[in-house]
Amino acid sequence: MHLRASAIVVAVRQHGEHGAIVRALTREDGVQPGYVRGGRSRAMRPVLLAANVIQGEWRARTGDQLAALTAELIHSRATLHGEPLAAGALEWATALAAVALPEAQPYPHIHDALDGVLGAIEAAPSARGWAAALVRYELLLLAELGFGLDLDQCVASGAVDDLAFVSPRSGAAVSRGAAQGYEAKLLPLPAFLTAGGEAGWPDIFDGLRLTEHFLTRDVLVERRAEPLAARARLVDRLKRAVA
Repeated sequence: MHLRASAIVVAVRQHGEHGAIVRALTREDGVQPGYVRGGRSRAMRPVLLAANVIQGEWRARTGDQLAALTAELIHSRATLHGEPLAAGALEWATALAAVALPEAQPYPHIHDALDGVLGAIEAAPSARGWAAALVRYELLLLAELGFGLDLDQCVASGAVDDLAFVSPRSGAAVSRGAAQGYEAKLLPLPAFLTAGGEAGWPDIFDGLRLTEHFLTRDVLVERRAEPLAARARLVDRLKRAVA
Protein backbone atom coordinates (compact mmCIF):
# COMPACT_ATOMS: atom_id res chain seq x y z
CA MET A 1 0.00 0.00 0.00
CA HIS A 2 1.39 3.38 -1.02
CA LEU A 3 -0.62 6.58 -0.97
CA ARG A 4 0.45 10.18 -1.28
CA ALA A 5 -2.19 12.89 -0.83
CA SER A 6 -3.05 16.11 0.92
CA ALA A 7 -5.25 15.56 3.95
CA ILE A 8 -6.91 17.26 6.90
CA VAL A 9 -5.68 15.98 10.26
CA VAL A 10 -8.76 14.85 12.18
CA ALA A 11 -7.31 12.90 15.13
CA VAL A 12 -3.95 12.39 16.81
CA ARG A 13 -3.24 9.85 19.54
CA GLN A 14 0.05 9.32 21.33
CA HIS A 15 1.60 5.92 20.76
CA GLY A 16 4.53 4.89 22.92
CA GLU A 17 6.98 7.51 24.13
CA HIS A 18 7.69 9.23 20.85
CA GLY A 19 5.23 8.14 18.17
CA ALA A 20 1.71 9.12 17.24
CA ILE A 21 -1.17 7.48 15.41
CA VAL A 22 -2.73 10.03 13.10
CA ARG A 23 -6.03 9.87 11.26
CA ALA A 24 -6.28 12.25 8.32
CA LEU A 25 -9.12 12.83 5.86
CA THR A 26 -8.13 12.78 2.20
CA ARG A 27 -10.54 13.84 -0.52
CA GLU A 28 -10.32 10.76 -2.74
CA ASP A 29 -9.33 8.02 -0.29
CA GLY A 30 -11.26 8.95 2.84
CA VAL A 31 -9.88 8.67 6.36
CA GLN A 32 -6.41 7.19 6.39
CA PRO A 33 -4.70 6.14 9.63
CA GLY A 34 -0.93 6.05 9.96
CA TYR A 35 1.88 5.80 12.47
CA VAL A 36 4.23 8.78 12.58
CA ARG A 37 7.61 7.97 14.02
CA GLY A 38 8.67 10.85 16.24
CA GLY A 39 5.16 12.27 16.08
CA ARG A 40 5.45 13.63 19.63
CA SER A 41 8.69 15.48 18.94
CA ARG A 42 8.96 19.27 19.09
CA ALA A 43 9.27 19.41 15.35
CA MET A 44 6.18 17.30 14.62
CA ARG A 45 3.74 18.41 17.32
CA PRO A 46 2.89 21.70 15.55
CA VAL A 47 2.41 19.77 12.29
CA LEU A 48 0.15 17.07 13.70
CA LEU A 49 -2.61 19.29 15.04
CA ALA A 50 -6.28 18.70 14.33
CA ALA A 51 -7.48 20.87 11.41
CA ASN A 52 -4.02 21.29 9.90
CA VAL A 53 -3.61 20.33 6.26
CA ILE A 54 -0.69 18.01 5.56
CA GLN A 55 0.93 16.33 2.61
CA GLY A 56 0.90 12.74 3.75
CA GLU A 57 2.65 9.66 2.45
CA TRP A 58 1.37 6.32 3.72
CA ARG A 59 3.33 3.09 3.19
CA ALA A 60 2.47 -0.43 4.32
CA ARG A 61 3.47 -3.91 3.17
CA THR A 62 -0.10 -5.22 3.38
CA GLY A 63 -3.56 -3.69 3.50
CA ASP A 64 -4.08 -5.02 7.04
CA GLN A 65 -0.98 -3.35 8.44
CA LEU A 66 -1.06 0.12 10.00
CA ALA A 67 0.76 2.26 7.50
CA ALA A 68 3.85 4.29 8.30
CA LEU A 69 3.03 7.93 7.69
CA THR A 70 5.33 10.81 6.89
CA ALA A 71 3.73 14.24 7.00
CA GLU A 72 4.71 17.66 5.74
CA LEU A 73 2.78 20.75 6.73
CA ILE A 74 0.80 22.45 3.95
CA HIS A 75 -1.39 24.78 6.01
CA SER A 76 -1.35 25.42 9.75
CA ARG A 77 -4.29 26.43 11.91
CA ALA A 78 -2.22 26.25 15.10
CA THR A 79 -3.03 29.81 16.20
CA LEU A 80 -6.74 28.98 16.38
CA HIS A 81 -6.09 26.40 19.09
CA GLY A 82 -5.39 29.27 21.46
CA GLU A 83 -8.84 30.81 21.01
CA PRO A 84 -11.50 29.00 23.10
CA LEU A 85 -14.42 29.26 20.67
CA ALA A 86 -12.40 28.53 17.56
CA ALA A 87 -10.51 25.72 19.29
CA GLY A 88 -13.79 24.14 20.40
CA ALA A 89 -15.14 24.27 16.87
CA LEU A 90 -11.98 22.74 15.40
CA GLU A 91 -12.03 19.98 18.01
CA TRP A 92 -15.64 19.06 17.35
CA ALA A 93 -15.65 19.32 13.55
CA THR A 94 -12.56 17.15 13.15
CA ALA A 95 -13.55 14.65 15.86
CA LEU A 96 -16.90 14.13 14.16
CA ALA A 97 -15.20 13.19 10.90
CA ALA A 98 -12.65 10.99 12.66
CA VAL A 99 -15.26 8.97 14.53
CA ALA A 100 -18.16 8.89 12.09
CA LEU A 101 -16.42 8.07 8.82
CA PRO A 102 -15.27 4.53 8.00
CA GLU A 103 -11.64 4.21 6.99
CA ALA A 104 -10.57 4.32 3.36
CA GLN A 105 -14.04 5.17 2.04
CA PRO A 106 -14.13 8.31 -0.13
CA TYR A 107 -16.41 11.11 1.00
CA PRO A 108 -15.31 14.04 -1.15
CA HIS A 109 -18.33 16.17 -0.24
CA ILE A 110 -17.66 15.76 3.48
CA HIS A 111 -13.99 16.56 2.93
CA ASP A 112 -14.90 19.74 1.08
CA ALA A 113 -17.51 20.72 3.66
CA LEU A 114 -15.06 20.19 6.52
CA ASP A 115 -12.41 22.19 4.70
CA GLY A 116 -14.98 24.95 4.17
CA VAL A 117 -16.01 25.03 7.83
CA LEU A 118 -12.40 25.12 8.99
CA GLY A 119 -11.67 27.91 6.53
CA ALA A 120 -14.70 29.86 7.76
CA ILE A 121 -13.56 29.50 11.37
CA GLU A 122 -10.15 30.75 10.36
CA ALA A 123 -11.50 33.71 8.41
CA ALA A 124 -14.49 34.84 10.48
CA PRO A 125 -14.02 37.55 13.11
CA SER A 126 -16.82 36.10 15.25
CA ALA A 127 -18.54 32.76 15.79
CA ARG A 128 -21.63 33.97 13.98
CA GLY A 129 -19.57 33.88 10.78
CA TRP A 130 -19.07 30.11 10.97
CA ALA A 131 -21.70 28.63 13.28
CA ALA A 132 -24.32 28.27 10.53
CA ALA A 133 -21.73 26.57 8.31
CA LEU A 134 -21.07 24.10 11.11
CA VAL A 135 -24.77 23.16 11.20
CA ARG A 136 -24.78 22.62 7.44
CA TYR A 137 -21.65 20.47 7.70
CA GLU A 138 -23.37 18.25 10.27
CA LEU A 139 -26.44 17.94 8.05
CA LEU A 140 -24.30 16.99 5.07
CA LEU A 141 -22.46 14.35 7.06
CA LEU A 142 -25.78 12.84 8.12
CA ALA A 143 -26.93 12.74 4.50
CA GLU A 144 -23.69 11.26 3.19
CA LEU A 145 -23.86 8.48 5.77
CA GLY A 146 -27.42 7.60 4.80
CA PHE A 147 -29.29 9.46 7.54
CA GLY A 148 -30.33 12.53 5.58
CA LEU A 149 -33.25 14.67 6.64
CA ASP A 150 -36.11 15.30 4.23
CA LEU A 151 -36.54 19.07 4.35
CA ASP A 152 -38.14 19.59 0.94
CA GLN A 153 -41.81 19.17 1.81
CA CYS A 154 -44.18 18.54 4.69
CA VAL A 155 -44.46 14.85 5.52
CA ALA A 156 -48.09 15.30 6.60
CA SER A 157 -49.55 17.53 3.89
CA GLY A 158 -47.02 17.60 1.06
CA ALA A 159 -46.79 21.40 1.34
CA VAL A 160 -43.48 22.98 0.37
CA ASP A 161 -44.10 26.35 2.06
CA ASP A 162 -43.92 27.42 5.69
CA LEU A 163 -41.87 24.42 6.78
CA ALA A 164 -41.18 25.10 10.44
CA PHE A 165 -40.56 21.79 12.21
CA VAL A 166 -38.94 18.38 11.81
CA SER A 167 -40.28 15.07 13.06
CA PRO A 168 -37.74 13.61 15.52
CA ARG A 169 -38.73 10.11 14.39
CA SER A 170 -38.72 10.34 10.61
CA GLY A 171 -36.41 13.31 10.07
CA ALA A 172 -38.97 14.83 7.71
CA ALA A 173 -40.17 18.43 7.63
CA VAL A 174 -43.56 19.47 8.97
CA SER A 175 -45.34 22.67 7.98
CA ARG A 176 -46.54 25.13 10.58
CA GLY A 177 -50.15 24.37 9.79
CA ALA A 178 -49.78 20.60 10.05
CA ALA A 179 -47.85 20.97 13.29
CA GLN A 180 -50.60 22.78 15.17
CA GLY A 181 -51.11 21.14 18.55
CA TYR A 182 -47.97 19.02 18.21
CA GLU A 183 -45.27 21.70 18.31
CA ALA A 184 -43.84 20.51 21.63
CA LYS A 185 -43.18 17.05 20.17
CA LEU A 186 -41.33 18.37 17.10
CA LEU A 187 -37.92 19.93 16.51
CA PRO A 188 -37.81 23.53 15.25
CA LEU A 189 -36.56 23.88 11.67
CA PRO A 190 -34.65 27.15 11.24
CA ALA A 191 -35.41 29.00 8.04
CA PHE A 192 -31.77 29.30 6.93
CA LEU A 193 -31.64 25.55 6.32
CA THR A 194 -34.45 25.67 3.77
CA ALA A 195 -34.53 29.22 2.44
CA GLY A 196 -30.91 30.26 2.93
CA GLY A 197 -30.07 33.78 4.01
CA GLU A 198 -28.67 35.06 7.28
CA ALA A 199 -29.00 33.05 10.46
CA GLY A 200 -29.55 34.70 13.83
CA TRP A 201 -28.42 33.05 17.03
CA PRO A 202 -31.85 31.58 17.89
CA ASP A 203 -31.90 29.93 14.46
CA ILE A 204 -28.34 28.67 14.85
CA PHE A 205 -29.09 27.08 18.22
CA ASP A 206 -32.25 25.51 16.78
CA GLY A 207 -30.10 24.09 13.98
CA LEU A 208 -27.55 22.70 16.44
CA ARG A 209 -30.35 21.10 18.46
CA LEU A 210 -31.77 19.55 15.30
CA THR A 211 -28.51 18.02 14.11
CA GLU A 212 -27.57 16.87 17.62
CA HIS A 213 -30.73 14.78 17.85
CA PHE A 214 -30.00 12.82 14.68
CA LEU A 215 -26.23 12.61 15.17
CA THR A 216 -26.80 11.15 18.63
CA ARG A 217 -29.48 8.74 17.49
CA ASP A 218 -28.03 7.54 14.20
CA VAL A 219 -24.28 8.13 14.08
CA LEU A 220 -22.64 8.73 17.45
CA VAL A 221 -23.82 5.66 19.32
CA GLU A 222 -22.07 3.38 21.81
CA ARG A 223 -18.30 3.87 21.70
CA ARG A 224 -18.53 6.52 19.02
CA ALA A 225 -20.49 8.85 21.33
CA GLU A 226 -17.38 10.20 23.10
CA PRO A 227 -16.94 13.26 20.81
CA LEU A 228 -20.35 14.54 21.91
CA ALA A 229 -18.64 15.93 25.01
CA ALA A 230 -16.60 18.20 22.73
CA ARG A 231 -19.79 19.32 21.03
CA ALA A 232 -21.47 20.06 24.38
CA ARG A 233 -18.48 22.19 25.42
CA LEU A 234 -18.66 24.10 22.15
CA VAL A 235 -22.39 24.79 22.39
CA ASP A 236 -21.95 25.94 25.99
CA ARG A 237 -19.19 28.33 24.94
CA LEU A 238 -21.35 29.70 22.15
CA LYS A 239 -24.26 30.31 24.49
CA ARG A 240 -22.04 32.09 27.00
CA ALA A 241 -20.47 34.18 24.24
CA VAL A 242 -23.79 35.51 22.99
CA ALA A 243 -25.51 35.84 26.39
